Amino acid sequence: MDNFMFYSPTQFVFGKDTENEAGVYVKKFGGSKVLIHYGGGSAVRSGLLDRVKNSLDKEGISHVELGGVLPNPRSGLVYEGIELCKKENVDFIIAVGGGSVIDSAKAIAAGTLYDGDFWDFYCGTKIEKALPLGVVLTIAAAGSEGSGDSVITKEEGMLKRGAGSDLLRAKFSILNPELTQTLPAYQTACGATDIMAHVFERYFTNTKEVEITDRLCEAVLLTMVKETPRVIEDPDNYDARANIMWAGMVAHNGLVGVGRSQDWNSHAIEHELSALYDCAHGAGLAVIMPSWMEYVYEHDVMRFCQMATRVFGCQMNFENPKVTALEGIKRFRSFLHSIGMPINFEELGAKEEDIPALVEKLGIGDGKRGGFMELSSEDVSAIYKIAAKASV
Repeated sequence: MDNFMFYSPTQFVFGKDTENEAGVYVKKFGGSKVLIHYGGGSAVRSGLLDRVKNSLDKEGISHVELGGVLPNPRSGLVYEGIELCKKENVDFIIAVGGGSVIDSAKAIAAGTLYDGDFWDFYCGTKIEKALPLGVVLTIAAAGSEGSGDSVITKEEGMLKRGAGSDLLRAKFSILNPELTQTLPAYQTACGATDIMAHVFERYFTNTKEVEITDRLCEAVLLTMVKETPRVIEDPDNYDARANIMWAGMVAHNGLVGVGRSQDWNSHAIEHELSALYDCAHGAGLAVIMPSWMEYVYEHDVMRFCQMATRVFGCQMNFENPKVTALEGIKRFRSFLHSIGMPINFEELGAKEEDIPALVEKLGIGDGKRGGFMELSSEDVSAIYKIAAKASV
C-alpha cells in the first residue's frame, strides 16, 4: 500500500425529509445569502425547490435562484452564475440536483472568487479559494456530493474537462433516497453504471498488497449488482435506493482509492463521447469501460480474474486464467445490458467514422496517458473500435 492522505470533511445528512433541514446547515456553515442552483423542472414540479426555500426562509437566510443546468453541464451557465453571485453578494451555494448541478455549482463557487476565467481551473490552474457550498442530492451517480471534483463542458469546441480541489468539497450533503424514486429507469441505470465505473477506476491498480481497499471496492460493486435490478423492477424500493445512494458517495469520496494507483482512462475516453454526442455519462461509460477492459486485461490477468471471481461469481480456470478474466468482462457487459444500458456505438448514437476526431480531441498526440496501462492514441483508437462493435 502506498502512502496517502485522506480528507473528507463533508457532513452527510441521510434519510427521509432531510431536505427540510437545508437552512439549518447553511446557517451552521455561515451562509447568509444563498444561490440555489438547480437543473430542469423536476425540482420545481416535485415541490423540492419550495421545501429548500422554505427551510432557508425559516432561518432568515435570503436567496436567489439559477436553474437550467443540463446533463454534461455547460460553461455558459457557469459564467451566468458567477456574474449573479458577484452582483448579489452571494456567500453560499446550494446545489439541488445530481452530479451535473453539483459540478456546475462547484465551478461557480471557484469562479466567483477568481479574477480570471473560471475555465483556467479546468486547464490546470490551482484553485486557491471558493465559496462554500451544500448539496441536496436527487440522483445517485456521480458522487460529486462527497468529492472535490467537477467536470464541465466548454461550449466553444465542446471540450469536456475536469478540475479538483478539497476547496470544492461540500460543507454538507443532504441525501434523501426518497428524492430518487421518481427517476426513470434509464437514469437510474446510468447512475448505477457511473458508480461502478468510479470503483473500477480505482480497482484496476498496479499497487500491490491493497486487500482492504480491494474488499471495499468489491463491497460497493456487489451492492450495485444486487440493488440496481431491484430498483429498476420496483422504483419505490426505499431500502435498495438507500443502499445505492450511499454506495454512490462511498465510490467517489476517495475512501476506496486510498493507498493505491488509479486509472481514469475510461472516464477520459468517455468524456469525448458525451461531449460530442451529448449522451448520458453513465451510458457512455457502459460502452467504453468493458471495451477498455477487453483491451488491457492482459496487463494483469490475475487482477481481472479477481474481479471475475469475487464480483461476478466466475469459476477460476487455473490452467488458463485468461478464460476467467474474459468471462468476468463478459458478465459485466451482460449486467449493464440487463439494466438497459447501451453496449456499443450504435445503441449509444455514436458513429465509428468519428473515432479519429474523438482521439484527436482527447489530446494525447504522440505521447501516452498514464494509468493502469499507459495508452497511446493508437490504443485509444483500438478501444473505441472495440466499443463500436461490442455485443453481449
